[in-house]
Amino acid sequence: MCLCALGVHADEGMWTLYNLPNAVFQQMQQYGFQLSKEQLYQTDNAVKNAVINFSGYCSGVVVSPDGLVFTNHHCGFDAIREHSTVEHDYLLNGFYAKTYEEELPNEDLFVSFMIEQKDVTDELNLLGLDKLKLKDVEEFVDSIENVWQKDIRAKDSTLRVEVKPFYEGNKYYMTTYRDFNDVRLVFTVPKSMGKYGGETDNWMWPRQTCDYSVFRIYADPKTNGPANYSKDNVPYHPQSWAPICMDGYKPGDFCMIMGYPGSTSRYLSSYGIQERRDASNAPRAQVRDIKQKIMLRHMRADEAIRIMYDSKYAQSSNYWKNSLGMNKCIDSTGLIQQKRDFEARIRQWQDTAKNTGIQKVDFDKMADLYQKRMGLTRIRTLFMETFFAQDQLSLRAWRLNWGMAVKGPKDKPKKQYHEFADNSTTWDKATDCEILAALIKNYREQVTDAEWLPDLYKTIDEQFHGDCEAYVNALYNKSLLMKGKPIYFNKKSYKKDLGVLYGIDLADFQSKLNEARRSLTLEIAEQEKLLCAAVLRMEMDMPNYSDANFTMRMTYGQIGEYTLGGRPSGYYTTARSLWDKMQLADQNFEYYAEPVMHELMAQKDFGKYADKLTGTMQLCFLSNNDITGGNSGSPIFNGKGELLGLAFDGNWDSLASDIFFDRQLARTINVDVRYMLFMMDQWGHADRLIKEINAK
Repeated sequence: MCLCALGVHADEGMWTLYNLPNAVFQQMQQYGFQLSKEQLYQTDNAVKNAVINFSGYCSGVVVSPDGLVFTNHHCGFDAIREHSTVEHDYLLNGFYAKTYEEELPNEDLFVSFMIEQKDVTDELNLLGLDKLKLKDVEEFVDSIENVWQKDIRAKDSTLRVEVKPFYEGNKYYMTTYRDFNDVRLVFTVPKSMGKYGGETDNWMWPRQTCDYSVFRIYADPKTNGPANYSKDNVPYHPQSWAPICMDGYKPGDFCMIMGYPGSTSRYLSSYGIQERRDASNAPRAQVRDIKQKIMLRHMRADEAIRIMYDSKYAQSSNYWKNSLGMNKCIDSTGLIQQKRDFEARIRQWQDTAKNTGIQKVDFDKMADLYQKRMGLTRIRTLFMETFFAQDQLSLRAWRLNWGMAVKGPKDKPKKQYHEFADNSTTWDKATDCEILAALIKNYREQVTDAEWLPDLYKTIDEQFHGDCEAYVNALYNKSLLMKGKPIYFNKKSYKKDLGVLYGIDLADFQSKLNEARRSLTLEIAEQEKLLCAAVLRMEMDMPNYSDANFTMRMTYGQIGEYTLGGRPSGYYTTARSLWDKMQLADQNFEYYAEPVMHELMAQKDFGKYADKLTGTMQLCFLSNNDITGGNSGSPIFNGKGELLGLAFDGNWDSLASDIFFDRQLARTINVDVRYMLFMMDQWGHADRLIKEINAK
């Protein structure tokens, strides 16, 4: 919350739809929302029916009667990369399927539609949830979820359910979904536009990135329902889809974003925020800075390596910059002290007579628990950022301990084996070796207590004279994990293999670290749960939303700029501003775009894609909606439920918004749907898609 006691502002909050508070809906109406409450969630053509969970990590929206989906370019990045080769580099050059037959299937890609959601806290408590110790809750809830899953599948085999905690475990909701597993790539702009500005512009405003890609949902031809990939599947025909708005927006206009925000911690204590700053964000940024510099150098030297590592680099750098920005905002706003002041109010409120008999937050105990866990959390961050599948050897070493596909006769264990699939087109040996050697060396420099060095460092010292580079080269050159042959578990060569022993060392160390943190983490979670419960009781007359947990949420607000240091930001960017930035490509390679893009942005008349008020094509725009990771690709709607564009980023000055929403500075950066359609039309000449979308 916005420190909760300050009140819920109209543009703050990630609200669940089925139980949307009347006070919130009334505020939406005052801002300019024109639909009924039922049209948000309940009717066949409700706005929420067009919004999707995109493959478990992003959001998206259905925009046509034939199942066409808009999401962000960075959400579709991996799918685009997997179809790319040096000869046919769709990541670099873009892609357009001129027919259904040319649309490209994607293994493991799926979309989910939310069918309904309900509070099941009372049902779980009747089954004994409220009598359990915290360490037993997750297993209990999972078992009940499995039972309910079987029940709903017996009625409709296309549905699944999830039971998740809300309000720090004070509530539990069950959400029903329908998943579609045949999702195909239809259209993408070149990387120069879809990721324009790269890390230079990431989390920054002004922004000109055309961050979108287009996919299509395919369905069983007989049922129009979910089906695994088949050449016989046909485009999915949804009950409803989002209409496109070509009329634009102006400052103060109502806007609403629906999607799947991943994780926020607005109820987190001051002690938790300090741990996030010092033991998570700071070490994460430090390790990723090393890794990314190596990766980028290799990517810029070789096109094939660029294709291999583009997505890995983007994923790493996104939260490298987020960590830096969040820490900057925590300090500049004095957030930790603000939280402490608020917690002092809760202490005072807890001690009033009306709270007699209610379990209270023990702030002194919480402070002590966090102090004991702080160092372990920092070590855990460094360990995960260094060793957790950052390179191909580590990935394979971990898989040996996660459980792998065992081949061979079941009655002859000595002949059982595992064989890693050939994925040689997805990684480069020289790049991986340099990254792993640098990170292993850095971990030892950062962790000075020998107790928290994995045993692999003894191997490095005893067998390689402390040379991390020599150790890594031996792993890649000699380990069975990298030979591309069957690995038999009962052979002496397996049990002595350097890569196998590396994986065992990592797994043993992780178990040791987890055990050291386990009791502290459970006790901290109990105190944080009590803190959230105290806030809800103290503010029971106010609407309070739960932290994000990758379930569908709605956030509303208005179009508009912000002011920083007395300077207004402006609320949209123009084609001219992009053209001007393209001229700086000699100074910054991330501002490069193909000559055709220069020509397109230099036009004087953008026709139907020009804004009626400004007379130019608007590229990206600002709103004060409340979003976080997972909201990427979320549709932003106007007051009529029409699509204005897609959310794709936040601004640098509010990167602490996962833990504190700054009403004055927090902004969502959105790509304008008219810019998207312009690129589809003028660059891609995708006439069939333009016709299908039927934008008015």
